Amino acid sequence: MPKATLLVIRGVDQGARFELDGSDSTIGRGVRNDVRILDTEMSRNHAIVSYDDGAFILKDRNSSNGTFANGISVQVHRLTTGDRIQVGSSVLLFSEPTDSPKEVPVDIVSPHIGEDTSQIVSKIGLDAGRRLLDHTAAVHEDQATETLAQLRLLYRISEEMVSSTLSIEQLLQRILDTSLEAVGADRGCVLVASPKHGQLEPRAVAHISGGTMAGRMPISRSIVDYVVRKGQGVRTSDARADSRFASGISIVQEGIREAMCVPMPGHYELMGVIYVDTRVPQGDLVPGQQVASKFTDSQLSLMAAIGRQAALAIENHRYQDAYVKAERLAAVGQTIAILSHHTKNILQGIRGGSYLIDMGLQGHDETLIQQGWSIVEKNQERINQLVMDMLSFSAERRPKLEAGDLNKLIAEIHELMLARATDIGVTLQLALSRDIPMAMFDSEGIHRAVLNIVINAMEALDDNEHGIVEIRTGTSSDKLEIWVEVADNGPGIPEEQLATLFNIFESTKGARGTGIGLAVSQKILREHGGEIILDSQPNKGTRFRLIWPACEDEGKAANRRTVETG
Repeated sequence: MPKATLLVIRGVDQGARFELDGSDSTIGRGVRNDVRILDTEMSRNHAIVSYDDGAFILKDRNSSNGTFANGISVQVHRLTTGDRIQVGSSVLLFSEPTDSPKEVPVDIVSPHIGEDTSQIVSKIGLDAGRRLLDHTAAVHEDQATETLAQLRLLYRISEEMVSSTLSIEQLLQRILDTSLEAVGADRGCVLVASPKHGQLEPRAVAHISGGTMAGRMPISRSIVDYVVRKGQGVRTSDARADSRFASGISIVQEGIREAMCVPMPGHYELMGVIYVDTRVPQGDLVPGQQVASKFTDSQLSLMAAIGRQAALAIENHRYQDAYVKAERLAAVGQTIAILSHHTKNILQGIRGGSYLIDMGLQGHDETLIQQGWSIVEKNQERINQLVMDMLSFSAERRPKLEAGDLNKLIAEIHELMLARATDIGVTLQLALSRDIPMAMFDSEGIHRAVLNIVINAMEALDDNEHGIVEIRTGTSSDKLEIWVEVADNGPGIPEEQLATLFNIFESTKGARGTGIGLAVSQKILREHGGEIILDSQPNKGTRFRLIWPACEDEGKAANRRTVETG
């Protein structure tokens, strides 16, 4: 089964990741889309990605603002890893998973004992790449043309570096392919120092288009060791005469004529080397014949600059890997600590209730047993709510939209919470609008979203002798949207807490709150194409309005709501 991913790298849903499995995947703002993005500049049914003839195909669906692939407007586009898809104001990165790591066919051949008859005809220092990039002095016209071509090549490589790719192997492969084309080499490979043991390992290999490379690619260990030890790029002449490769070794059979090898210097260490060579066809080999050099010192300088760029790309990739891993571990640790704290508090409540039950059983005191059981029931409900909220927040789901009676659903929530409201001395009122039409919504999701906010409102009035929570329903004047409002006459929410109120694990209730409920409610409303609007003032209470489209086509309602809320 083909697999791929779409990662939102720019837009309102930045960071969202969508999996493609080869079936038709629709992209748009509408609720029923497989790739749903809350972008008001995107059409409700904007584009579709299908799998055909061994590749994922992007197709525009007559969208208002068009679909772009790598900055170009397209109707149909064959996707490859690294492509950037722009729909509305959002940009999605397309990536296909790499195959399991394969052995790169490269042998580092040790020299044989004997005199080395090849010659290193020129050398270049570590800073040569920087000097090339800084070279702006006046030059002759032919030199200017060559320098301009080199700068264009470095610009292309720089663009590859800053573009998001699935793996460092893919980036190094693109750099190597571009380098072979630029210097006219026949083959090449990139050797990277392992972050674990520092040994050079082949990470990319390439040959010119149309060429063949049977078996493994041999390169000289002596040349590589020299570049690593000296930190200098080298260009060799007549590699066929190199005594490192005795008769019968594959490098002689390959007919290698010239080679260049440059270091990849990072900020703090050598990241590896890039090696390229040219060949003479086997039938054209003439013993003792001198062949004009194909590589030049200028090309060696260019390769040195490319080596520097490749090193920075490897460094950046490793930094990002380390950063993501550290952030993931920190997030996991924080989540475990917070959930453990809340679970411990709930278990302490259950333990306290169990203690009262035990005392009641020993003393045959039914009042004490009833009191203890009431505490146990409340804490059972708390732990059930915690688990359900975690499941709701963690699962990426599409709401199951069905025609339903919103008033009936809200009445059930009111009835469910009446006993609890009475226990804590809060008056729970209900005001249902008679104008509510039959609407499309996920009854389970809306039930949880409204219930979380009702519970929050009641807990905010725990110390209020005249606490009132009112649940109301209503619809917009044009009947495009329906809403549920939960209002209380509590102390309100401090202004400094409003900005983080819907963040996961941000609670205004101290040890009593988990910080999950409001985040879950907002997620559910956004899955419905709606939003939660908050109005809170100190000492004047708080009002939450959960509003979403009454029907599947939410385009007009969403646009109007955007204008109304600024």
